[in-house]
Amino acid sequence: MRMLRKTTLISLLLGGCLFGGVVSLRADQRRDCDKRIRKAEDNLHKEIRKHGEHSRQAQDRRRDLDQARDRCRDFDHDRHYERHRDDHYGRY
Repeated sequence: MRMLRKTTLISLLLGGCLFGGVVSLRADQRRDCDKRIRKAEDNLHKEIRKHGEHSRQAQDRRRDLDQARDRCRDFDHDRHYERHRDDHYGRY
């Protein structure tokens, strides 16, 4: 009986660590994504101040900002897809 309790406790602790690591990884990815968007926005504003709103440099930074936003949107879409896929197949 004692061995069963120890095994159960260890299993729960390891499962908690694994789940906590996945949640932490997703939060880190989201934070990195937000950081890339803020940096792209800052770069755009710098180029607008330096070269003007309709300059080639500003257009290039707008494209970079759009790409950063698209990557974050793709990240959110993948997370959303995984959640619905798991619901569909009965995974939790």
